[in-house]
Amino acid sequence: MKSMDASRTRRRGALAAATLASSALVLGTGVAASAVARPHARPDAVRQIRIAYLSFAVQNSYDAPMLAAAKAAATRTHATLTVFDANNSPTTQYSQLQDAITSHRYQGIIVQPIFGTGLIGLVKQAIAHHIQVANLDQILGPNLGTDSPQVKGLAANVVFVPTEIGRKLGSLVVQACARHHPCNVGYMYDIKASALDEAVYRGFVASTHGHANVKIVAQGQSFFTPSLGLTAAQNMLQSNPNLTLIVGSDQGIEGSQQAVAAAGKTGKVILVGYGASAAALRGVKSGTWYGDVAQLPATEGRLAVEDLASAIRTGVITGGVDPVAELPSGGVITKSNVDQFHAEWPG
Repeated sequence: MKSMDASRTRRRGALAAATLASSALVLGTGVAASAVARPHARPDAVRQIRIAYLSFAVQNSYDAPMLAAAKAAATRTHATLTVFDANNSPTTQYSQLQDAITSHRYQGIIVQPIFGTGLIGLVKQAIAHHIQVANLDQILGPNLGTDSPQVKGLAANVVFVPTEIGRKLGSLVVQACARHHPCNVGYMYDIKASALDEAVYRGFVASTHGHANVKIVAQGQSFFTPSLGLTAAQNMLQSNPNLTLIVGSDQGIEGSQQAVAAAGKTGKVILVGYGASAAALRGVKSGTWYGDVAQLPATEGRLAVEDLASAIRTGVITGGVDPVAELPSGGVITKSNVDQFHAEWPG
């Protein structure tokens, strides 16, 4: 999710081609109109391959469409996908990756890191054993400001960039706050102590810096669930009756929308989210939400499998890919352009 400069567009090359069919099965709303396409494998390169897929949490509403798209891509690319569910446990995921490597059953492994730096040693070990590894969604490495691979020999790195999410959130908040002096902001973390949330927050602060009217007066955590987002937003509203705006991930903002409605403040408290879920796009289109920043979980799942299968068969390394960089307005969604976007997960 770096800036859309000319060099980045040239580097993507053929990746900018649009496709709708590959992920449309995930949600009735389809996929974003600029989702990245991949060529099919050559007929002489087709053979059944085995891939281990290390999910951070299969039941998560964001992860489930990603996995569904990955499974569909595996079928198309003649791959057998074995799913490991870490259920949000870094230690479980570490053990699962160890098992996938030592089993000698897989030609490829897809990792969706819970704690990215903690998996680097094992990923290097897998690559040294001639297992192709693709990183998916979360950053595998210490730098959460780039989509470039941070492990040498990684077959593909299909991710979103947390600091860019934060920067775009901040720009939306600055825009939404333009007529409010002060603009009292409630900032909704997902998991405040996580590296992901710290990186999103850094991008947000960098983007809002210099806008004196934007003041963070309350904080909460949603833990990626609307119900806990509801509780956190209720606490914000009770302790800050003059709250102007709440910003956070879509799941947290879904809960915030309920809290705002219950307090009789619909239309008075501005809502800004990130995720481009079905709930978010409905909210932006209706005017209940001011704006949102896009993510493409289904597209990511599809690309990770396609790129990994290609690397296994041909040895071609894809490198860093952030599908959101190809979206209209860089994935920043407002009421004026919401019809150009399609949800890939429910919220």
